[in-house]
Amino acid sequence: MTTLVFGHKSPDTDSTGSAIVWAWYLDHMGTKAEARLLGTPNTEALFVADRWGFTLPEIMADVADGQDCVIVDTNNPAELPANINNANVTAIIDHHKLVGGLETKGPIDITIRPVACTATLMFQLMGGHGGHAPEGIKGLMLSCILSDTLEFRSPTTTPADKQIAEKLAADLGINIPDYAAEMFAAKSDVSRFSDAELLRMDSKEYNVGGTELRVSVLETTSPKIVLDRKASLMGSMPAVAKEDGADQVLLFVVDILREEATLLIPNDTVKQIAEKSFGVAVSGDTVVLPGVMSRKKQIMPVLKM
Repeated sequence: MTTLVFGHKSPDTDSTGSAIVWAWYLDHMGTKAEARLLGTPNTEALFVADRWGFTLPEIMADVADGQDCVIVDTNNPAELPANINNANVTAIIDHHKLVGGLETKGPIDITIRPVACTATLMFQLMGGHGGHAPEGIKGLMLSCILSDTLEFRSPTTTPADKQIAEKLAADLGINIPDYAAEMFAAKSDVSRFSDAELLRMDSKEYNVGGTELRVSVLETTSPKIVLDRKASLMGSMPAVAKEDGADQVLLFVVDILREEATLLIPNDTVKQIAEKSFGVAVSGDTVVLPGVMSRKKQIMPVLKM
């Protein structure tokens, strides 16, 4: 049976690239494997796949009973196929906190380490094989690390992330600032996406005090493009929340260059969340949060009702 390798819904560069990388590695080590996606990747992931010569994996709606699979870049059942507990999960490779709720057929390999990127962890797990990987696989790993660390600006960045990225860049003859600027420009091009697509593009489900939140992040070097659409985006939030079974949608527009986030404030509930969580006074329909760049480290852990 072919092992399917996939990450989370609303796939970003790390979730998309790491699935392709680990499928290659399993094949390289003698296990037939194929990458899959659980949704349409964001524009940066599309750029990265094309830049390194990869066709995007097939998008799948669910996973069959007994299907061998490896989960990457998440361990949260809410971000995985509905039938995941009836599949045969053989491994999890992740860098997020342990959520719980997954049920497996037997003992499995689980590796979760406090690094900024799944691809960093994969390079470590590969041992010497990572250094001998094809150029395209190295390019994907480099791209994933630069994306998840925001070119080492994110507070989640570790020395291991930076060291491995610099090694991969040297092997590939890539200038990191120049290449990261290309990636972030691709990520910032959101003109063809509807409001609902933007609100779901890079989002996580999160429960705070019994309130279901969809916490969305848009990382960009051109925040004005998104913020110019704030009225329309806020107008679309109730319908997106209702369709997704959430009570509120929180949208953080992260300015990569200024290293700050702007949170849209569509109603009094989100205003209350912003003031209690970040210790700010909100007087309009947005609030700027200096230094806030990481959902995993600076947003999710502090959310309060």
